[in-house]
This record gives sequence, structure tokens and C-alpha cells, in this order.
Amino acid sequence: MYRFILKGKAAKETEKLPAQIRKRILEKLKFYSSQENPLSFAKKLKDSRFGEYRFRIGEYRVLFDVEGQKIVILKVGHRRDIYKDC
Repeated sequence: MYRFILKGKAAKETEKLPAQIRKRILEKLKFYSSQENPLSFAKKLKDSRFGEYRFRIGEYRVLFDVEGQKIVILKVGHRRDIYKDC
């Protein structure tokens, strides 16, 4: 079973989201963590500057790396903005 860890920037970005969207994202992450292989719901990214993988949750993206049985969330944001900062 995988565990999710929010890094500092991702935690701040999640807190800034509207409550309804934040709840939806966190519920979806709980669902993924309860699955045997949460990476089956992820897409591998071509540009590793953003992270190894991403989850698509509606209009939002969750960028993350995998470290053993931990999924380290690096960034959370709207799809139009998430890839611009790097």
C-alpha cells in the first residue's frame, strides 16, 4: 500500500484551492492510495523537471515522484498553470 506525502509547496498550493476542489482532490488521492497499484491511474511525464508522474483529477493535475512505497506530491494546480513555473 502506498502513502502520499505532500511536500511544502504542494501543501501550500492545496490549501489555496477552493474547499470543494481541495476535498475532491484529497478524496481521489485517498482512493488511489487504497488501490493495489495507484500508478495504473497515473501518466508518466516526458519532462522530468515537473516530476515523474501525474494524476489527472478533473481540471487539476497532481505532479509526483515515487520513492519506494511513498508517493511524494510535488505540485498541485490547474492544468493551464501547472507546467508554467518550471
